[in-house]
Amino acid sequence: MKTLSDLLLLGDPRLYEICTPIVLEEKPLVTAWVADLHNVMQEVRAKYGFGRAIAAPQLGIMKRLIYMNIEKPVVFINPELVNLSEELFELWDDCMSFPNLLVKVKRHQSLTIKYIDENWQPQEWVMEDSLSELLQHEYDHLNGVLCTMRAIDDKSFKWR
Repeated sequence: MKTLSDLLLLGDPRLYEICTPIVLEEKPLVTAWVADLHNVMQEVRAKYGFGRAIAAPQLGIMKRLIYMNIEKPVVFINPELVNLSEELFELWDDCMSFPNLLVKVKRHQSLTIKYIDENWQPQEWVMEDSLSELLQHEYDHLNGVLCTMRAIDDKSFKWR
C-alpha cells in the first residue's frame, strides 16, 4: 500500500512524463492502484486539509487514471476532455505534489469528460466551475503538465 511518502514532489522528473493508456489486460491492476490513490489522498487531507482528486502519476503510476472522491469515489480510466468552453476563469490552484504553494491559473468554465469507469463501461460527464477546474488540473498530470507551468504570470505564486 502506497503512503504519503510515495507522493512525487515538485521537481521529480516523472511528474513531467506523458502517461500511457490503461489497456483491458491491466484492468485487474486498477483496483490496487485506486486503493493506493485513495489512501494517499486521505493522508494529504489529514495533513494539509485539502484534496478532492489525485492522478496516478503523482504516485509514480504512469497510467491515464484519475481518482476523485468528493461525495463518493469516482474512477476515471483513460479520460478525454472535450467541449471545453471558451469562457475561462482565474483561480488559485493547489496541488498535492507541492502542498504549500498556490498558483494562479486560468481554466475553462465547463467541459465534458469522456472516460471508462472501473467496470470498463464508457461514461460521459458534463462538468462546470470547480469540478471542471479540478478535472483539468488532474488531466494535466496525465500529460506531464503541472499548474506551475500554467501560471498566469511570474507573480502568480504564493504560499498557502
